[in-house]
Amino acid sequence: MHQIDVHMEKDIFEGNTRLAEANARHLREHGVRAFDLLGAIGSGKTALIEKLIPILAARGIRGGAIAGDVYGDDDFQRIVRTGAPAYNANTGKECHLDAHLVEHGLHHLPLDEIDILFIENVGNMVCPTDFQLGAEKRIIVISSTEGDDVVNKHPMMFRSGDIAVINKVDLAPLIGSDLDRMEADIKRYNPKMPVFRTNLKTGEGALELLDAILA
Repeated sequence: MHQIDVHMEKDIFEGNTRLAEANARHLREHGVRAFDLLGAIGSGKTALIEKLIPILAARGIRGGAIAGDVYGDDDFQRIVRTGAPAYNANTGKECHLDAHLVEHGLHHLPLDEIDILFIENVGNMVCPTDFQLGAEKRIIVISSTEGDDVVNKHPMMFRSGDIAVINKVDLAPLIGSDLDRMEADIKRYNPKMPVFRTNLKTGEGALELLDAILA
């Protein structure tokens, strides 16, 4: 039985990777750059999209998003209020987006009206790690309110990421989270990963982060 399970898992991952590569080609054909946002529930992924889309618009860059959630459309509605085109991807019982769900979302978006697409994954620090979606970069969003040991508890996500965001820095003193420890842990698991500290309520750090995303 173990042998069969291993083969099934391998087939699932390989099939997802093929679809992710097809998604990447589809996005390139439409001139869209896509970025995958991963992190826990409440880390600030939706807030990041809400903050960056108006900044992009001020630069003449059109933003859009796929909002991934197990159920409901709360994040989707927040993104819609920015005026950006968006698609709500509910996963049902699954704890992550996969390339097929993203493919479905791409066919429901006006890609010729989008320059930058944010793909907000389901709030989870484990499941999304192994499933590529076709995005150009992975942005890992954590917050001080998750505790300063959150990175050390989820090393695989940071090893697979391109940019790290430590959000809610203003709350760190109130709950005793050590931001330096969080950043040091990120660097331990991924020494080349740039780390940005943000307060997305005020916009602190957002401009620097966006420049790194678009670089």
